[in-house]
Amino acid sequence: MVAIEASGGALVSGLGVFEQGYYNQIGFGTGSYEHYTAFDPSQLNISIKPRLPHRITTDDWAMVHSARLSRFRSHGSCNLNPPKITKAAMLTTKNGFGLGYCDNSTNELTHHFWCRADNVEQGPYNIEWITFQTREQFLELMALIKSLGDQVHLVKMHEPPGIQLQDLLEKPLRQYRVTEKSRFQSIMQAAAYWQVRICNLSECMAQTHLPGDKVRFNLRLSDPIDSLLDKEAPWHGLTGNYVVRLGPSSGIETGIDKTLPTLVATIGAFTRMWLGVRPATSLAITDQLSASQKLLERLDWTLRLPEPKLDWDF
Repeated sequence: MVAIEASGGALVSGLGVFEQGYYNQIGFGTGSYEHYTAFDPSQLNISIKPRLPHRITTDDWAMVHSARLSRFRSHGSCNLNPPKITKAAMLTTKNGFGLGYCDNSTNELTHHFWCRADNVEQGPYNIEWITFQTREQFLELMALIKSLGDQVHLVKMHEPPGIQLQDLLEKPLRQYRVTEKSRFQSIMQAAAYWQVRICNLSECMAQTHLPGDKVRFNLRLSDPIDSLLDKEAPWHGLTGNYVVRLGPSSGIETGIDKTLPTLVATIGAFTRMWLGVRPATSLAITDQLSASQKLLERLDWTLRLPEPKLDWDF
């Protein structure tokens, strides 16, 4: 499947994993931690009063999908374009419902959340996704979640990209201790459950624009998928020697420049570095990536990226 999609023009390939290590065998590298938090909504430290929301049902799946596609996006985010993906997700949500707000002039759904209710009366409520376009819209949704606290004792949700939800909670550490092992336990958890790999080096580098001075280096790249593909496969992986340029204008070409330092890496480790999952100096400790300390530090400086967040599970 990776070979077919790569030959069809896919620049990267990503997947959710049942365990770390299995898909490393075909070149995938582990993504960044996703944070999942559970909290008492009444403990949200938000003073604004939300407007009366629009109630969203499964009949609104097309409008909801459009809202998800037009949401605020951060580094590493992805869109799943087929509308029926959202429709299926909504139809299979236990006791599913949503709340949100529309633009009065266009009737466009601008910000909303979709929720699963494990127990309708008291919770927990699981926010399956939350979408917004502006800071004000996000805070209004959080104020709306707070208003559920009169009845609902626990809300669970993924931490949105760039947001530290603990900032919005009253006495979060006390809540964690007081509710420990209860049905309504407040807690913050983290897991890296998605993996990604580059499939088209030249296009990925061409779309990479980094501030500051450029860095050039040789890349000795190994791709374990090579040995697993049939000779008739439409694509054969990315093993090879390359000269890489990273900076405001990035690029890659086949070959070796003996005047440049060399980075040795698997495609999975290189993808993680390029995407900003972890800096080069860290990957040199925990993954299959090596170079001189000087080159590693230059790569750290050049690839100063926000932590990548999918913001749409698959």
